[in-house]
Amino acid sequence: MRRSWIARIPTRYLSLVWILGLFLAINGIVRLGLVAFAGEPSNLWPWRLAAILSVGALYDIAAVAYVLVPFAVLALLCGNGVRGRVAHAALFCALVFAALLGALFAAVAEGLFWNEFGTRFNFIAVDYLIYTREVVGNIRQSYPIGAMVAAVILIAGAMLFAIRRPLWRKASADGGSLGSRTIATMAVLLLPLVSFAAVSAAPREMLKSGSARALAANGYYEFGRAFRANDLDFRTFYHTMSEKDALHELQAEFLRAGTDIAAQRLGNPLERVITATGPAKPLNVLLVSIESLGSDYVEFFGGRKGLTPNLDRLAREGLAFTQLYATGLRTVRGLEALSLSIPPTPGHAVLMRKDNTRFQTLGSVFKEWGYDPLYIYGGYSLFDNMKQFFGGNGYTVIDRAAIARENVSHETIWGVADEDLFRQAIREIDARTAAGRKVFAHVMTTSNHRPFTYPAGRIDIPSGSGRDGAVKYTDWAIGELMREAAKRPWFKDTLFVFVADHTSNGRGRTDLPPENYRIPLILYAPGLVTPRVVDWVASQIDVGPTLLAQLNVSYTSRFFGQDILTEGRLHQRAFMANYLTVGYMEDGLIVELAPKSRVRVIDAGTGRPVSKDDPKVAHLIAEAIAHYQIATMVLRGPLPD
Repeated sequence: MRRSWIARIPTRYLSLVWILGLFLAINGIVRLGLVAFAGEPSNLWPWRLAAILSVGALYDIAAVAYVLVPFAVLALLCGNGVRGRVAHAALFCALVFAALLGALFAAVAEGLFWNEFGTRFNFIAVDYLIYTREVVGNIRQSYPIGAMVAAVILIAGAMLFAIRRPLWRKASADGGSLGSRTIATMAVLLLPLVSFAAVSAAPREMLKSGSARALAANGYYEFGRAFRANDLDFRTFYHTMSEKDALHELQAEFLRAGTDIAAQRLGNPLERVITATGPAKPLNVLLVSIESLGSDYVEFFGGRKGLTPNLDRLAREGLAFTQLYATGLRTVRGLEALSLSIPPTPGHAVLMRKDNTRFQTLGSVFKEWGYDPLYIYGGYSLFDNMKQFFGGNGYTVIDRAAIARENVSHETIWGVADEDLFRQAIREIDARTAAGRKVFAHVMTTSNHRPFTYPAGRIDIPSGSGRDGAVKYTDWAIGELMREAAKRPWFKDTLFVFVADHTSNGRGRTDLPPENYRIPLILYAPGLVTPRVVDWVASQIDVGPTLLAQLNVSYTSRFFGQDILTEGRLHQRAFMANYLTVGYMEDGLIVELAPKSRVRVIDAGTGRPVSKDDPKVAHLIAEAIAHYQIATMVLRGPLPD
């Protein structure tokens, strides 16, 4: 009687079942932990939890196919004699210990990443491999890294000790002939190819909510997927229309706004002439983009009470925009929106791309008007490619290297304390205005970021105690900035702008929950800007054109954004993105565009899907596609005929 194919597998290879079981168990526990940490009650419904765990197990199996490879190679290389079996068992146990360490470290890393971004590993994790100084430094400053490493080593050792005997028995068992080992190893080596070809994002996309889809993912699988596809061409992976129709859709919007389309004369699909309605106001502009400050932390904008008395006062005495939405969940997205006035195309923000120095920016428009455009950052501007981007687009970059040690009261791995940054900004503006120059200064803060530390004695919340303290400290530093600026002769001729780069929220009920993108915007210039509250929907990409409109600047625009107070009132919309999903919000609806040409429309208030058959909805879809398709064309160039 012929033996079954299982019986012909060398017994040694059955030790791989232990690897499979350990990997699935660790990843299952991680998934359950993230379900609990996410705090979404609907995910605990039995049917939804079962779906998350079953789909998650599929991705875990797809990922373990790669983990099995070194164990199969080891089984092949060790002979079947007494020495070969002992050597295999010893090396196998050592490799298991290394794998347990890796799996547990990955579990901790996933927890930290989820705490920061509300999702599994994605292309941000890939980016962070580049900036190890800031990332590793931030982890060391924010968490008890020594205790965590020790705990991981102890747990891995305890797990190996608990299973050492059955593990040794399986690993030291019959290895079979070289031929049978070769066949078995080749079979295992084929598993990653099968995993790559057979498993896609489709099972996860069947889940109803964004948090469920994130929880069902596998960190290893998602990291590999992000490494392969972290810079997607919208025209290849997303639903598109003809280039002619996309251009027509976009230019029809410009015509409705009353701007003079110059595209046919100047050869760019976005170019249009913005003509001021009165004489220019040559004011200095100090734009402060505040790290991770959602509207939910600013009392004036409906947020937490008592944390932002200075911003609340500036909002009351200035021009406050209560329905402004960030384009993304990272600083590079905020910087991209504020400087380039462009929707957040899939993949990397423009700052992170190689070809990032040939675009019109807010700074370049100011430079054409004779201003000195500055980008002032409290950290080292090599991070996130800021130096190349801003330096190559008309700005003078001033970063941590320009701040003398005696002028630093406190710093973290991300940069100097906000008060030190603001003092440097005042010094830079003092020097240039004294020489008769007009200044546009874009200042990027860092204190509202883990580890949330700042100089002692500034506020009534201890340093390092959490985000509430960091928000209140940043607000205190803004108050000091305004008190110092008020003493300067240039104060009366300066427009102050306060806006966030993004919120501190990542996870949500849908892929693009609008509450996770709402940020404050305040324009303040006593005697020059009339106090007022603007409560219509606008996008972070509209900030630049709105500032230029406040200064009555005429220019030829290549921006997607619009002046919120004129064009924006007639056409209220916002752009937002969450990694690979890009969106367009208008009239209470959000159009979500995702890879594989998926299009979904949801109600912004309830998160429920909306039928795409309604002509109004179909028009919103066309608007969304046109904006992202033309943005891709601007960034990458037109497709070849």
